[in-house]
Amino acid sequence: MTVSITAQYRQSLDAPEEFWGAAAAEIDWIRPWDRVLGGGTAPHERRWFEGALCNTCYNAVDRHVRDGRGNQPALFYDSPVTGSSRRLTYAELLDQISRCAGLLRALGVGKGDRVVIYMPMIPEALIGMLAAARIGAVHSVVFGGFAAPELAVRIADATPKVILTASCGIEPARTVPYQPMVEEALRLAPGAVQRVVVVQRPQQAWKMDPARDLDWTTALDSAEPADCVPVAATDPLYILYTSGTTGKPKGVVRDTGGHMVALKWSMTHIYGVKPGEVFWAGSDVGWVVGHSYIVYAPLLHGCTTVMFEGKPGGTPDAGAFWRVIADYGVSVLFTAPTAFRAIRRADPEGKLMGGYDLSRFRTLFLAGERSDPETLKWAEEKLKVPAIDHWWQTETGWSIAAGRIGPDAPPLRHGSVGRPAPGYALEVLDPQAKPLPAGEMGALCVRLPLPPGCFPTLWQAPRRFFDSYMTAYPGYYETGDAGWMDAEGRVFVMSRTDDIINVAGHRLSTGAMEEVLAAHPDVAEAAVVGIADTLKGQLPLGLVVLKAGVDRDQAVIAAETVAMVRERIGPVAALKTVLVTGRLPKTRSGKILRRTLREIADGADWKTPPTIEDPGALEEIAALLQNAGYGKKA
Repeated sequence: MTVSITAQYRQSLDAPEEFWGAAAAEIDWIRPWDRVLGGGTAPHERRWFEGALCNTCYNAVDRHVRDGRGNQPALFYDSPVTGSSRRLTYAELLDQISRCAGLLRALGVGKGDRVVIYMPMIPEALIGMLAAARIGAVHSVVFGGFAAPELAVRIADATPKVILTASCGIEPARTVPYQPMVEEALRLAPGAVQRVVVVQRPQQAWKMDPARDLDWTTALDSAEPADCVPVAATDPLYILYTSGTTGKPKGVVRDTGGHMVALKWSMTHIYGVKPGEVFWAGSDVGWVVGHSYIVYAPLLHGCTTVMFEGKPGGTPDAGAFWRVIADYGVSVLFTAPTAFRAIRRADPEGKLMGGYDLSRFRTLFLAGERSDPETLKWAEEKLKVPAIDHWWQTETGWSIAAGRIGPDAPPLRHGSVGRPAPGYALEVLDPQAKPLPAGEMGALCVRLPLPPGCFPTLWQAPRRFFDSYMTAYPGYYETGDAGWMDAEGRVFVMSRTDDIINVAGHRLSTGAMEEVLAAHPDVAEAAVVGIADTLKGQLPLGLVVLKAGVDRDQAVIAAETVAMVRERIGPVAALKTVLVTGRLPKTRSGKILRRTLREIADGADWKTPPTIEDPGALEEIAALLQNAGYGKKA
């Protein structure tokens, strides 16, 4: 009997233990739970599948081999930047993961120890993640585009025994050596890391330190395979660092049992995929999408996953996505709206689709930033399949709300991310934490407890976890997004409520960029705001105030600050413009009026806030931005 989407959602809120207990039957447990939802002195302290023992790697790989599906492809790796590809079956993947797990164990990594993975989009990144999970270690993947100081901060916080890395990453127009960044990060964060395992790529050699470094291929060939280690369902699987408003990254922790249950459930009920089909998440393993939907969910579900080391355009052209879909028989693609904006800009008529067989492709999912209706309409018109927006965060690990196709589902509406997913008691709240009626804008918050798969804490920072997410609206998780819901329960996410900006689906902290700008010897003060961009969603714009007596060329100083951000945070920050101003507009309490700055730069109507200390500062900024080609005066 098919259960309606509405009935599913109501059961998940009214009888959560019954709902998620049934969903957990899709997972192999070493020991069953004592309680589906454990107790706790506060709602945010309750834990899913308390008392259970399990192993994520076993569920993602071993059991499929056990059940006779070892010859099914588990992974298609496609790298247009190197002109290479690989195909790994579940049996082959199991062998590689077991050996990598044995290597980690031989290097002294055990249950609860941390392993940092700093790799490009190559199969070894996925193998390293699952190898850590196999022996109960906690992995922390750091995006290869981050510069040494950002990597160092994560090493210092996670204190890994081992780093798994590669000699380089490869962009369409350049090779990015990783060794200089790793060496500098280890200098900045000394002490914890004992060994470095390196995948030597032919495009760039890593100069090995015999006392510290191991060659990946040689080490795995001689490693003794390791079996799966039972861990508690409430034990951490990984740490993934996300930007914090203070510039210090937050180590989002993912638990083991609830994570598996939620992701396995989502593959059927949100993405509509069957075991054996090919699922492609066009992201990077350094981001949460890569964790959830390149590595874990597809393999837990018994699908074939795709790792793509390329870009939507330029590798070699805007037809790259269509080639991958055709070559591997992709059924469902999940990617960021910015990818489709880039494709649309390069090939507005969709002519490049014509040369590929897309007959097995049936659904496109977009997330990571707000999907503008025009991009969704264009994708549907050209692809002749539904283009579905959905909304989730690093903290949640899977959809808070999603457009779904099924019994009694309201029609999909462009601009909406669909209705709340099971387990998410989503409400729109006013500043006093009172629910708002349909159609009114407010803070999007989830009544506690959060469903399985969401973060239970921040790494070594339980107080920061509570203070950052649970205090503004007592009894709720504050998503940090603002929006509204319509009468049929569809959710519309309109903007962030803090100063985290979203560049091409990557959440970046303006505070971190401000710290870098302010570190320039000529800069006294800095502000960074996200301005609207038709391709990437948002781009950062920097404003700096120089120290008294500085008489150097302002254009030179601005260029130097841009270079500093690229060096310390990485090209992913996408900061290209810094303007020098005489003063920054502030409130009487000293807070910079970032929202108003953003409105001015975007050309929106704006008003002088009543809390401003110096109204003339806004007029000065408005003129500066207008002269630089941004915004307009009120």
